[in-house]
Amino acid sequence: MAVYTDITEAELDPLLKAFGLGAALTFKGIAEGVENSNFFLETPAGRFILTVYERRVRESELPYFIELMQWLAAHGFPCPTPQADAEGRTLQRLRDKPAALVTFLTGVSVRSPATAHCREAGMGLARLHLAGAGFPGYRENTLGQPVWAGMFEGQAGSADALQPGLAAQIATDLAALAETWPQGLPQGVIHADLFPDNVFFVADKFAAAIDFYFACHDALAYDVAVCLNSWAFDQAHRFLPDHAAALIAGYQSIRPLSGPERSSLAILCRGAAMRFFLTRLIDWTSTPEGAVVKPKDPLEYAAKLAFFRAPDAKARLEDLFP
Repeated sequence: MAVYTDITEAELDPLLKAFGLGAALTFKGIAEGVENSNFFLETPAGRFILTVYERRVRESELPYFIELMQWLAAHGFPCPTPQADAEGRTLQRLRDKPAALVTFLTGVSVRSPATAHCREAGMGLARLHLAGAGFPGYRENTLGQPVWAGMFEGQAGSADALQPGLAAQIATDLAALAETWPQGLPQGVIHADLFPDNVFFVADKFAAAIDFYFACHDALAYDVAVCLNSWAFDQAHRFLPDHAAALIAGYQSIRPLSGPERSSLAILCRGAAMRFFLTRLIDWTSTPEGAVVKPKDPLEYAAKLAFFRAPDAKARLEDLFP
């Protein structure tokens, strides 16, 4: 979450009337994340999150995200529920940009997850995958393996400015991923961005997932790999086997991974590290001045790439399974 578009009271009032929410009691920007402009809104009718969509989110894809959240909520998965105005519209416009209002969820995200949080996150991810089964919508993973080489075009100088020699290593990684990327794994709806700041806990139990704007159809095990990258490393980017084992155990308690999924996990983790390295590298040089957000360091994911490219990475991940 972030704030790129500032909304005035005069712009907010027609929206409040359209939803029949009454006057705003609290309205403030949320300065986290890098994708959209987000605001906390409290009215006599309740608490909500207002999102103004920008940057990578394509307006034509917004119905997919809205309908997916509605589907998941209707199938018992705790996530933001999009609200409709008096005419049944879930998508609005502010500053000539698409916007939506969703329910505010109670809970706390954790900056430094414990192993118990990791197990809960794994269970929550598996619940999401099961709840998404049968969803009729489809969205391709527009940040998946086929596009990574194209994303890196023109970025070699930026990579080497961060760390000399990094561009050549990334080029080698991209070639290896293209050659070995697994095919035929079980597919379905994935969150694709279930970082700790997108999970809420209540009393250390999984309470909700938020920020579905990278959700798509892809290998379910790739979603596990995204989570291992984001939950199983400390702030010095060191791998935490206990955290990884807890996340996998939690996931498998709800949806056991197949043999091919388990054997593909190392390359999927390497790919997930590449995806976030590339988007962070692009954001590092393109975040607009004045945005109430600081772009995240790409070198965090360069370090994770180094871990997952190591010859013993596959064996270390296989050791996590009982």
